Amino acid sequence: MAYSEFTEKDYELIAAEYAILKEEARGRCADEEELAIVQRAFDFANDAHKNIRRRSGEPYMLHPIAVARIVVEDIGLGCKSITAALLHDVVEDTDYTVDDIRNLFGDKVATLVDGLTKIKNVLDTGDKTISDPLAQQSLQAENFKRILLTLNDDVRVVLIKLADRLHNCRTIQHMPEHKRDKILSETMFVFIPLAHQLGLYSIKSELENIWLQYKEPAAYKEISAKIGAFVRERGKDMEAFLAPVDAALQKAGFHYEIKRRVKTPYSVWRKMRDKQISFDQVYDLYAIRIIFDADQKFGNTERDQCWRVFSIITDIYRYNPERLRDWVSNTKANGYEALHCTLIGPGGVWFEVQIRTRRMDDIAEKGIAAHWAYKKDGYIGEENSEIESWLSRVKDILQNPDVSSLELLDIIHNDLTSSDIFVFTPKGEQRTIPKGSTVLDFAYMIHTEIGNRAIAAKVNMRLVPLSRVLRSGDQIEIITAEEGTPKKEWLQFLQTRRARNVVMDYFRDERKQSIEQGRKMLTEQLQALGYDELDDETKRRLLFHYQLGSMDDLYLRVGLGIVKIGDLHEYFAKKTGRAGSRFWMLPWWRQKKNDGPVPVQGGYAIATCCNPVPGDSVIGIKSPDGTITVHKKSCPVADSVGTKHGDWIVVPKWGMDPSAEQFAVQIQLKGIDRIGLVNDLTKTVSLLLNANMRKIYLASEEGLFEGYIEVFVSSRKDLDTIVSKLQKIDGIESVVRKEL
Repeated sequence: MAYSEFTEKDYELIAAEYAILKEEARGRCADEEELAIVQRAFDFANDAHKNIRRRSGEPYMLHPIAVARIVVEDIGLGCKSITAALLHDVVEDTDYTVDDIRNLFGDKVATLVDGLTKIKNVLDTGDKTISDPLAQQSLQAENFKRILLTLNDDVRVVLIKLADRLHNCRTIQHMPEHKRDKILSETMFVFIPLAHQLGLYSIKSELENIWLQYKEPAAYKEISAKIGAFVRERGKDMEAFLAPVDAALQKAGFHYEIKRRVKTPYSVWRKMRDKQISFDQVYDLYAIRIIFDADQKFGNTERDQCWRVFSIITDIYRYNPERLRDWVSNTKANGYEALHCTLIGPGGVWFEVQIRTRRMDDIAEKGIAAHWAYKKDGYIGEENSEIESWLSRVKDILQNPDVSSLELLDIIHNDLTSSDIFVFTPKGEQRTIPKGSTVLDFAYMIHTEIGNRAIAAKVNMRLVPLSRVLRSGDQIEIITAEEGTPKKEWLQFLQTRRARNVVMDYFRDERKQSIEQGRKMLTEQLQALGYDELDDETKRRLLFHYQLGSMDDLYLRVGLGIVKIGDLHEYFAKKTGRAGSRFWMLPWWRQKKNDGPVPVQGGYAIATCCNPVPGDSVIGIKSPDGTITVHKKSCPVADSVGTKHGDWIVVPKWGMDPSAEQFAVQIQLKGIDRIGLVNDLTKTVSLLLNANMRKIYLASEEGLFEGYIEVFVSSRKDLDTIVSKLQKIDGIESVVRKEL
């Protein structure tokens, strides 16, 4: 931030933006008295931030106004939240205190502002220089733990923080690159999953697109251009598809609206990456939302009415049964309800149709905030909803003393991003459980004592072990024994945090014994690798590798068998440059306090999780032993590490002559099999492009083939050339790069 006298134009700009906010706030305030409170908050904040500018040069006051507008438009919160959004930076950036806010605006607004101030303080702490990198790592993770604790105080604090993060991301181009990478890593690892879990679809989508725009700029630009071209070419197809649907719904007497939606660049990129397909193979680019007013003349329940709409449109078009998603019968954990189907329209174009009532649409767009509007006293916890259950799970995790802050970040991230499946009790009662859960996880979900005494189970009437992974639709019967007790080996396969906690608590009396056993096992393993002493440097590297906060945490997990140490040979070999590890002596860049670059000589290691090549957008992570590991900016591992210790992010630069080095890449292929295909492939790669191909694998079945080739390239440009040439070979339908 900078101090500079405002001009008349600055004051006019602030007034114009606030006028828009005030009009929007009018619809969320109960009366003129509440609107007057919003006005007082604006006047107070405007005076407090007078002559203060952001990095962009704009008046700082435009930021809290923008945050307040997101709070109203995208989340739908009311007077107190709008007021808190306008005031959210006053305590941090001026001489005013929380008590000043309390005296002027009351306890609730002061509590919200205090929570937001604490969140900002703990996030910014990650930028401060701390001599011990492990202390820095633990501090930043502890800070995120404090942020998540606010979920249990007032969810509105996190909702307003999400609005603040969205506006900061909208203006992120004004940040230096290393700061931008830190913010985007935090956003992808914590804030985007949090927005998803809280049902804030529009905020989640915009944050994802901004992340892609800066993490993979070339992919963002290319996909955006292709989406634009597709819309221009197929716009008439959508109109042709909708005309008979519109007529049929009107004839049936529905009061409705139809919204057109095109898949976002991020969602296209994610689908291409996850499914290893090309843009042309993304068939659900278009989505149509039919939003109608619930009316019992179309069915007794909203679910019945959604199916009535479904029957009307499927009388017109054929649908794909494999892509039918019934979220009205099985509500998502974030409260989302809708009926999804994919239909083939004129010209053979597939359209995804989402069928919702007005209430369902409000919840889909505004998430957890919309639930308040549909409850008598405006409190989310009035019913035992899926969101309330999730908040309870978060509270249990946060209050567990055995969970280190670093471990907690991974637990929360996995919990936020995990998919749920639906299973059934012997009596046919439906239960929701995280995907990947085992039979024993289900037993503990039913009741602690059932889990403790479990010895086996029947799944779909067949006897199975407790470690059996559940699938959606399974019916489970737990078999128990009166003398049954928890077993340490259960920790090897239990997936849910609650179940693991119960088992670990059972063995709490053996904690010292387990720690000592783990210490002995780890020491013996390290001695076998030639490490005679467990010195401070080795401890730092071990805690960094296993992402734990203390050696006792590590010893305990090794002793209980939760942490496996069989990969230590590979880990230490890689860090010391043995076992074929690839290192360069290239210039890298770190940031001074004034954000200026300083060239330094250091060792580089290429991350094997994403295998970047020169020309990719890359990020550097400096580990405790000083090694700079280069990742693609879009690498999930880089986002995870950057979130836990943002101060370790550096901006790497490729060497002056990257062509001297060769990088292995894998290219996946699919298409129609024919005689001579392999010959054409090898000829194109080896002879025409003069590339070194080290492996080829193709499998053919019923006239179709799929497989991959591994080649060495010196740059992204070389890789793009190979992909382009391969796409022109007769019979090849899909050519996609895959990380090794």
